[in-house]
Amino acid sequence: MCGFCGFTGNDFNDGNNTIIGKMTERIAHRGPDGVGLHVDDAISLGFRRLSFFDLELGNQPMRNAAETLTIVFNGEIYNFREIKAELEAKGRVFRTTSDTEVLLHLYEEYGAAMTTHLRGMFAFLIYDHEKGEIFAARDYFGIKPLYYGIFGGQLLFASEIKAFLEYPAFVKEMNLEALTSYLSFQYSVLDETFFKGVFKLPAAHSMRFKDGVVELKRYWQAEFSATSSDAPLDEIVDEVDAIVKNSVEYHQRADVTIGSLLSGGVDSSYVAAVADKVEKTFTVGFDYEGFSEIEQAKSLSAEKGVENISKIITTEEFWEVMPKVQYHMDEPLADPAAIALYFVCKLAREHVKGVLSGEGADELFGGYGIYREPLDLAPITSLPMPLRRFLGLMARKFPFRIKGRNYFIRASKRVEERFIGNANLFTEAERSAILKNPVGKTTAEITKPHYDKVTQHHDITKMQYLDLHLWLVGDILLKADKMSMANSLESRVPFLDKEVFAVAAKIPTKYRMNKQAGKFALRKAATRNFKDKREKKRLGFPVPTRHWLREDKYYNQVLTAFNQDFMAQFFHQEKLIALLNRHKASKEDNSRKIWAVFMFSLWYKEFFV
Repeated sequence: MCGFCGFTGNDFNDGNNTIIGKMTERIAHRGPDGVGLHVDDAISLGFRRLSFFDLELGNQPMRNAAETLTIVFNGEIYNFREIKAELEAKGRVFRTTSDTEVLLHLYEEYGAAMTTHLRGMFAFLIYDHEKGEIFAARDYFGIKPLYYGIFGGQLLFASEIKAFLEYPAFVKEMNLEALTSYLSFQYSVLDETFFKGVFKLPAAHSMRFKDGVVELKRYWQAEFSATSSDAPLDEIVDEVDAIVKNSVEYHQRADVTIGSLLSGGVDSSYVAAVADKVEKTFTVGFDYEGFSEIEQAKSLSAEKGVENISKIITTEEFWEVMPKVQYHMDEPLADPAAIALYFVCKLAREHVKGVLSGEGADELFGGYGIYREPLDLAPITSLPMPLRRFLGLMARKFPFRIKGRNYFIRASKRVEERFIGNANLFTEAERSAILKNPVGKTTAEITKPHYDKVTQHHDITKMQYLDLHLWLVGDILLKADKMSMANSLESRVPFLDKEVFAVAAKIPTKYRMNKQAGKFALRKAATRNFKDKREKKRLGFPVPTRHWLREDKYYNQVLTAFNQDFMAQFFHQEKLIALLNRHKASKEDNSRKIWAVFMFSLWYKEFFV
């Protein structure tokens, strides 16, 4: 739902609202249903609306009855009706039926503590006209974005960075530290973005701004409390199934039709299966053998009696849309699934204004295949660390192709040393070799603050915790928001609900990941809702990049990108080309590394060339 932007001060107010108008137009794709502006001597606010509740009266920017507060809000508060009833019982009077007005009254009642009452996805900013103060907050998991920075002595903020480009005092400068870490993580992992001086408000944080000073505060902390509980599996599965159904019910609340994205994997299938108000599901595949789950999606949809609408993405249209995708992303993202997501969101928007989607289940319930690694390495990791280190040292002396070499090397390391998230592309040595000016933090310096909070937990839980705070918000939710909003579509994620997390956090490790399956308890709950009980290999949105990069047409396209003059500012181009050539010759699978650099080149060309 929607997007907003704005700035403090009146340095650029010309009486015609030219600057805030241009900033708001930059994010018009986030809200085609309406535009709203608020301008005074202290603050300028712009808003684009994609309406779901109170279609007539829920316009923004919205002021409270006393006209002391003005709010802009992006997201949905799913429990707003319950909160409204509580506030009405306290004597508060409402003029609309929107969740936006609920936020205003909630702030009047509780101040900064309002965030603990919310169940939903949100990024909002409230300006207090009497105090000359801003209060802003971002949701628990970082589903909705909020960017900010101080330029020309004023606070600049927006749902998307591209809105900043219209602000006269904005200085557009590339952040080299972001590039260095990106090459390892495949997404922008730092709080400071690829644009120097532009920051992301972290998930589960609030912000105050007054007298030129920004203060951040964490208002919620995800905490896994799982132990070696002997609670019966059936009871755990009962609780999981109940809370997922409860969350899906809340996420279906809207005054417009909601559909569901369906990849064929267990997560989106579970959501679609229990969403009783959904009448249409949406799926995409590729014109490449083995890279489509359309048949599985159609089968599930038929079981539930809903219509599945699908599309085969041609290779040509995939490659053609990539620059546009990187523009909408604001920062480079090397996840090829983002482009598949763009197409499925475009398809869905032809039929509905909002969709349910399955993001977050893997992080909360332990679904990624890499989470099985601590179990696989247990025969070695159970040994004393000095012996593990010795075995790893010996393994390094083996030839690269010797089977088991990597097993002993990885087992010789603590999880904190070997796992930086679901993507681990260039090692620090590799990125230092291809970059002309590698700067910034090591991967360990980035991950350590998160690992330090879960030192007593099982290695699987540590991995989940790291992904929850880095990979989920930096990759999964970034592309979910930007690709849906690029198509004026709202994406709702029922698994990323604080009540769902409260249940997931208690599940014993053995019922999250075990030798049988990942997301073990969730999978058991999900298959209660399917007629077809067969296990299906999870693909998600698979993309055949490895194959494309060995075809002359696309190899040459990437080669041309690597040879562009601006790339010489950042990279040793001859080393990039060698990486590409070894992949084309099938000597190595360098597809993910190549893709990361290629996506950066497309992004940089969109914003800086």
